[in-house]
Amino acid sequence: MKKVVVASLLAVASAATVARVAVAQAPASTGSSAQQAGGGVTLAPAEYNDYTAAVGQSSPQAAAPALEAYLTKYPQSQVKTDVLQRLMLAYSSFDPTKTIDAADRLLQVDPSNIRALTFETYFRLQAADQIQDATAKQAALDKAAEFGQKALDATKPAAMSQADFDQVKNAAAPVYHRAIASAALGKKDAATAVTQFKAGLSSVPVDQTKTPGPLLQDTYSLAQAYYLSTPPDLLSCAWYAARAASFAPEPYKTQMMPLAKYCYKKYHGADDGFDALATQSQTALEPPATLGDTIKPAPKPADIVKQVIASTPDLATLAISDKEFILANGSPDDSAKVWDTVKGKSVQFPDTTVVSVSDTALQVAVSDDAVQSKTADFTFNLKEPLKTPPAAGDKITVTGTYASFTPQPIMITMDDGAIVPKKAAKPTPAHHTTRKK
Repeated sequence: MKKVVVASLLAVASAATVARVAVAQAPASTGSSAQQAGGGVTLAPAEYNDYTAAVGQSSPQAAAPALEAYLTKYPQSQVKTDVLQRLMLAYSSFDPTKTIDAADRLLQVDPSNIRALTFETYFRLQAADQIQDATAKQAALDKAAEFGQKALDATKPAAMSQADFDQVKNAAAPVYHRAIASAALGKKDAATAVTQFKAGLSSVPVDQTKTPGPLLQDTYSLAQAYYLSTPPDLLSCAWYAARAASFAPEPYKTQMMPLAKYCYKKYHGADDGFDALATQSQTALEPPATLGDTIKPAPKPADIVKQVIASTPDLATLAISDKEFILANGSPDDSAKVWDTVKGKSVQFPDTTVVSVSDTALQVAVSDDAVQSKTADFTFNLKEPLKTPPAAGDKITVTGTYASFTPQPIMITMDDGAIVPKKAAKPTPAHHTTRKK
């Protein structure tokens, strides 16, 4: 009988991925009681020779089939866990699909194997990024997140030293958190995405978050999560998007900066001060607690309404878009002041854009904002059925009487609605030439 001491996996993996580095940085173990007690596993001579031949291959491409052959020949080997782990690492160099398959097999014999959970998380997340179908993509992200959570919850196995376990788990922590955050963001769960992206970024030295790569992408994704929060955290969105853009190379810098500027302007109401925030964001991963005290927020819609009403002598002269803004955002008293200027009045709107048509009603976009967003802001209850209904997108002139409104989203209802026929073009006068006699 021959005794084999399971060797370290040091220096076998490439530094191309965090997942492979995490596995490579700690020595492997069989997890067997024999190794724990005596430092080795006893194998029959023939198996020993096959084992040493399989693990002694010089390249991952050669090692993978040799290890597969070993597992086929010795399916119940005492070093099965070690061989599966080596197989998983070999495949990770050139075949992600087979890497996941090897990890699946490893988890069947060692359910809490931190390296297998790391590979499952990383390569499933990588595969999900390539999927175009939204439903399939979300399912793949959820699966990656499932393994990421299992890795975070994993406890040290008896056959692994605490130092090795911590080394693998700490090195791959950003991968676990990224998978969970990405799955959450796909389901519009911005709160979970924010928590997980922040946890992943804070798990590494801050200088690593400045380097172009996955961590910098996580910083930008964190900004997106803040923007999608309810309500949006616009200042945090601006901070993290500006930080990501500041350290990103082109063309990513140009792609990331618009979100930073949009969130800042949405929060502040103007661009002034943005360059200072972008510069400040480069000095720290997290914004200072006093950031909101140094950047003044834009006036709230209700405050703007009060200012407009106070500065407008005749509210009836306001543009329709301004009236809609007040009706949508003003207090009941302020909205009533504007509504009283139009209620019961019959008006005609030229060049409105048709959004939808039914037998009894016509919905159109009247204000500039409604036209740009292609959403209806007026409903005209028709006085009589239309003989020739217009098509969506048509430009028409409509007439009606102000009847009621709903504020959010703004919709003004008009009674006695009708389409004003286009005036027929005047015939061009005939020109007669007088013949000279």
